[in-house]
Amino acid sequence: MKTPIRKAVILAGGLGMRLQPLTHIIPKPLLPIGESTILEIQILALKKHGVNEIYIASNYMSDYLTSIVGNGQKYGVNILVSEEKERLGTCGPISLLRKELTEPFYMMNGDILTNIDFTSVGDFSINNEADLTVVTKEINIPFRFGKVLAEDDYIIDIEEKPNYKQEILAGIYVLKPSVIDMIPVNSYFGIDQLIKNMLAENKLVAKYLTHDYWIDIGQMEDYEMAKDNFPTQQDASNKA
Repeated sequence: MKTPIRKAVILAGGLGMRLQPLTHIIPKPLLPIGESTILEIQILALKKHGVNEIYIASNYMSDYLTSIVGNGQKYGVNILVSEEKERLGTCGPISLLRKELTEPFYMMNGDILTNIDFTSVGDFSINNEADLTVVTKEINIPFRFGKVLAEDDYIIDIEEKPNYKQEILAGIYVLKPSVIDMIPVNSYFGIDQLIKNMLAENKLVAKYLTHDYWIDIGQMEDYEMAKDNFPTQQDASNKA
């Protein structure tokens, strides 16, 4: 019998510098999307898939964020805001929660909007041998220049500003408790370094490629796009 993942960590400590001046007055996870906020959308999505304990790793404007989310009662979950005295990166905040994270848990960046099926991600993680599962997403990256195809000294074709498909980290992970021992305590430490360290020690890192709607709102252009598109995507997901 599968045991659902009940805990999650949302990384919400970033400064949001690429979203200034908006983030001068409000932390990035609390930026509005329709009638909601990025953080509220994430909390309710996790709750929908069985998560009832959420830890929010916060640094920038932590008091403001805490005053908004409270203890999670209004969302129907338990929330603890874990405040970093110094910025700890995309993995370091986990070291402050090692006593609470004694079972597999989701971890996600606080600037991701997605309608991903967290249950499917959790089941995939629980049923494989890897202690870390990384959600990935294929995206098309536009290239600014025309591509030349040639044989020897002669051009045979050109491709005008082609797109390149790349598989990227989607900012969503499932970690099993043993991984926490590889994260230095109260030190700046990134998820990329954790992955590299695990691979160097021949530890398995699993990959879950998502085809669901996904956007990183870390830049103004993408945030504006999400404000237009995500409410529609969310409605479609709720009807599915």
